[in-house]
Amino acid sequence: MKYLTLIIATSLAFLLNTEKAQAHCEIPCGIYEDSVRVALIKEHITTIEKSMNMIKEESAKASPNWNQLVRWVNNKEEHAKKIQDIVSQYFLHQRIKLTDPEDKVVYAKYQKHLGLLHQMLVYSMKAKQTTDQMYIDKLRKAIHNFEDAYFHKH
Repeated sequence: MKYLTLIIATSLAFLLNTEKAQAHCEIPCGIYEDSVRVALIKEHITTIEKSMNMIKEESAKASPNWNQLVRWVNNKEEHAKKIQDIVSQYFLHQRIKLTDPEDKVVYAKYQKHLGLLHQMLVYSMKAKQTTDQMYIDKLRKAIHNFEDAYFHKH
């Protein structure tokens, strides 16, 4: 009985300590909500912007609250990572289909999508490294351009 209890307790510990998958499944399940993912990216951008502003505000104080400052930095990085996860796991892995380079029109659209998604990945990375508002502006422009290219010609 003690052995069974130990096995159950160990199993529960492993289950409770695993990371939850943040990306949509890759089964493929056929359930896609592209507009929801775009809305989430926009929300993450706004959260990163707020974190940047709070980092600047807290850092400017004569006696900064270092714990709060660290929390804002962690928050900024977490939301930048979430953008990267959506772009990579959802759009690049599942939604943007490989195309034949011989089909010039379809391939040009494919390249445009890849380029805009790559911009979001790079600008998210840059947003982790700095509090420069320029990367928020670039992220917003990239998601806007991707939204136009993806939905209007998808």
